[in-house]
Amino acid sequence: MPKDNETIHLPLDGPVLPAEPQGFSPEQMIRCDECLRANPPTRVNCLYCSATLPLTESSAKLRKPLLKQPDKHEPGYNCILVAHEEIQLSRESVEDAARLLKLSKENLQSLVSAKAPLPLARTASREEAELVVERLSDLGLKTLSISDEELGLHQEYLVRPRSFQIEEDGLLLTYSGGTNVVRIAWSDLQLLVSGRLLEKKLEVKERMSRGSENELLDASQFFFDEPIFDLYSFSGSHAWRVGANSFDFSCLNDQKGLVAGDNLKTLRDLVVSKSSHLKVDDSFNTLRTLLELVWPTEQETQSTGWRRERPGRLSVGAIMLNSNEAQFTRYSRLRRYLLKD
Repeated sequence: MPKDNETIHLPLDGPVLPAEPQGFSPEQMIRCDECLRANPPTRVNCLYCSATLPLTESSAKLRKPLLKQPDKHEPGYNCILVAHEEIQLSRESVEDAARLLKLSKENLQSLVSAKAPLPLARTASREEAELVVERLSDLGLKTLSISDEELGLHQEYLVRPRSFQIEEDGLLLTYSGGTNVVRIAWSDLQLLVSGRLLEKKLEVKERMSRGSENELLDASQFFFDEPIFDLYSFSGSHAWRVGANSFDFSCLNDQKGLVAGDNLKTLRDLVVSKSSHLKVDDSFNTLRTLLELVWPTEQETQSTGWRRERPGRLSVGAIMLNSNEAQFTRYSRLRRYLLKD
């Protein structure tokens, strides 16, 4: 009598294929000039020391961007879609571009259909950004590589004045403390970019335990929503940021109301009415969801330290912040950068 396992039909007639993708041969690997280690030909920067890898004829076609977001304090490079005309892409081009940018086809179509200068990718190196621009150009998308340095994202370029003084020929800006005053002629105002700062703060307090998880003692959640606008002049690189919750609206005199958001709108309309060359951009609130795809809101966790409640009992606290301020700053500086050119 035959055994049961002798009658089992195997599903595969040929040899079993490897479960993992085939690697590169030693001849295809690229040696880093700095650390002398071998790297896959798909990489732009060295896997070990981040140095730029030499470009060979074979690696030029194989290189792919990693699109790893740089850390908060690291320089970044942004690939901006700059074409405003109607863009017609084939189905294959959309799929290839979405795969390259690590986006869904629907999200890529939304970015293209917005007909606005929007980021398509953010990289940690200039070489990787230039590779993205080159690959997208081959697919029919015109983009521009702009570094954070070129956008002017330094903190010294962002100033928060404490109050304004409306004069006949210009605007008098007073900084906090009243020690620094800047005068701007109405004809020198170039651009006003408005938006909203959204911040979510979660405060957590836990009791330390010997188990795998701590005991939750208290949790509080806060939401902040502040209308703001950035003001730019032709002659300077600074952005003067005015926020509804941190500004003295005494300059409005009889027009000053009880609601800070209404006061900000009144001040904004007053500045616009007196500036003949001022351009106004209100698109941030509409495009915020699309910006989130490449310039996500920043998340940060801060520890509030340890506390001894009683002998043998320790508690620890933490604050988790989620803010879109960096996102708005990048968009505001981008609008100024493109207007300047």
